[in-house]
Amino acid sequence: MQSSHALDRTEITFDDHHAVANAGLLMTATLAERLGLEGLVNELVDLGDRPAAARPGRKVMTLVQSMVAGGDTIDDADILRSGATEQILSHRVMAPSTLGTFLRSFTFGHVRQLDKVAEVLLTRAWAAGAGPGDEPMTVDLDSTVCEVHGHHKQGAAYGHTRQLGLHPLLATRADTGEVLHVRQRKGSANTARGAVRFTGEVVARVRRAGARGALTVRADSGFWSDRLIGTCRRLGVAFSITVRQIPQVKEAIAAIAETDWSDIAYTEGGVAQVAETTYKGDRLVVRRTRLIGPQAELWPDWRHHAFITNRTGDAVALDADHRRHAVIELAIRDLKEGAGLNHCPSGRFFANAAWVVLAALAHNFLRWTACIALGIDGPVVAKTLRRRFVNVPGRLTRSARRLRLHLPVGWPWRDTFLAALRRLRALPLLA
Repeated sequence: MQSSHALDRTEITFDDHHAVANAGLLMTATLAERLGLEGLVNELVDLGDRPAAARPGRKVMTLVQSMVAGGDTIDDADILRSGATEQILSHRVMAPSTLGTFLRSFTFGHVRQLDKVAEVLLTRAWAAGAGPGDEPMTVDLDSTVCEVHGHHKQGAAYGHTRQLGLHPLLATRADTGEVLHVRQRKGSANTARGAVRFTGEVVARVRRAGARGALTVRADSGFWSDRLIGTCRRLGVAFSITVRQIPQVKEAIAAIAETDWSDIAYTEGGVAQVAETTYKGDRLVVRRTRLIGPQAELWPDWRHHAFITNRTGDAVALDADHRRHAVIELAIRDLKEGAGLNHCPSGRFFANAAWVVLAALAHNFLRWTACIALGIDGPVVAKTLRRRFVNVPGRLTRSARRLRLHLPVGWPWRDTFLAALRRLRALPLLA
């Protein structure tokens, strides 16, 4: 086939001071301005006389917008300094070296100040239309390992996955994938370490943020404990927690009569049934599965999966809802691949703890933008939003006293983008 040399003849020059690399950041920058992120950080985060302590709001804004644009390292913030990108943001963009110094100045107390920022932003975003209101809400608990390389990162250790890394604890909102709370932990931390207090903080946070409906906490067997169940009872929260196959649980399952099992839909080549009994006064819902046909010769026995709950309703429906706890894995995947949690960029533990909170903020800003501006209900994928609405090239010009952002002709999401921007600009400006 005859080759074309047109690409080889294309000259490249870096001389356009009006180019904008990620023009769609105008949407998230507008939302951040309406929610008052920069002023809120300046008010609540006080690093004292530590290095890079002045005006923390612009540094947080820079890191969050960098993650929204796809950055997952501190150096990636440099993309916001290219061309005229800074002019479509509502803050001054800080250099990566300053951002690194800023993060390294954090202590445990400063990370808790950043937690307070996240809570206030959640409250404001929910008041702007992203909240559950009086509707029931399900909170999913889980943890994940953020893999690191090298032994000089504080807190990095090997845990149950046999990967070197840090082991943050997360709580997400099931229907939207928002991160409701996150807490950094060292890599060797047990799954349930700090989970009881963390759950209490999550419930208190969402109540203060405006969740007035019934709450349900779902978790896997790593979080199962009498203390967590007691905390849920004390807070008036329903729970649905997978139990481990300890001898007492196995005895309770074995006592279920064969006539009590009900068939449920399952994949081809297998069969599944659900039944229930009690364990320590609570409902123990059990799902058992096994293969049929030729594969049954390899695994002929029933495999049991049980969870304990204080919820009312049909056991089959409760089992189906409990299995939907898996949606938190989608949120974690998106948090890592879409909002910066794929790396822990500093050698300092509390710098990485602050980074985790900022990654959660960037993750949530994409979801709040989808809900409030784009009218998308339910979980979204950051990569999709970024590809369609954020990573679009533009050019900024000035006409009289107005800035004009020029975007590509024929852009498929032109009308959606303009409608979303109008909705965001209609929100009240919070100090």
